[in-house]
Amino acid sequence: MLTVFDMRGLQGHPKVIWRKTPIDFRLAEAEDGLGRALEAELGSAQELMGSGGAFEIPSLKLLGTQEFSVAPVAEDTQVHLSSNWASPSFGGRFLPETRTITAKGFEARWQVPGLARDLDAILEHGEGRNGEVFSVSFLEPVNIYLQAERATKYGFLFVGLVFAAFFFFEVLKRLPIHPMQYLLVGLSLALFFLLLLSLSEHVPFVWAYVAASGSSVLLLGFYLAGVLRSWARSLGFSGAMAILYGVLYGLLASEDNALLMGSALLFAVLAGVMAATRRLDWYGVGRAE
Repeated sequence: MLTVFDMRGLQGHPKVIWRKTPIDFRLAEAEDGLGRALEAELGSAQELMGSGGAFEIPSLKLLGTQEFSVAPVAEDTQVHLSSNWASPSFGGRFLPETRTITAKGFEARWQVPGLARDLDAILEHGEGRNGEVFSVSFLEPVNIYLQAERATKYGFLFVGLVFAAFFFFEVLKRLPIHPMQYLLVGLSLALFFLLLLSLSEHVPFVWAYVAASGSSVLLLGFYLAGVLRSWARSLGFSGAMAILYGVLYGLLASEDNALLMGSALLFAVLAGVMAATRRLDWYGVGRAE
């Protein structure tokens, strides 16, 4: 019996090879907790007693499959699964003994002895779907909308860092910056994320990111030349923004090290602020000369 919870994704006419003989699957009646299923008639129980249990399903095409689960009903269940999907997630009660995940796909092996599983829970109590199984889920790789959403989560950090830099310009260089100038710079940073999402729907994400971040850096560089009253300061600030955008792209591209890179970035920023203000007389900030 082969359970398929959504028959709409089934393509073609699957067969099972049993003792070198192809046998067609047929639709089986739904059982409690197991959903709809396909079954193949292999013979009577007496004919199967003492015979080997090896079989092969040469072609099973399913569209939209999110998860593949196996209920270990055999006395000794051994499963070897390989796929070209590069983002698997292993779940269920039994995890694979060995697994290898590369950019070209994955390979995993399970071995479940009969003493380790509860056969009654699988066959009688309807726990075959969520309980006594091992499974692999096919996670969708990071798409443009997820990357844009992740980028937006760093928006407050971006705006906060820029406003903090403005504040230190005011404090260290005695250069007053009007709240309206803060607002315009904040709006330009917010517009970057909207521009990134809209461009990524038409061009590859990396090029959309380059275009959006480049436009943002050029706009800020042009505007800050007047706000900071110096092209040198503007170029320095624009260079720092370009580096910050590059770090953000590294955070978006990394699925495994995003938290580590984000924590390291925050630590580096805090260390830089503390180093720049270690001799600053905070009580004298804003005091008349």
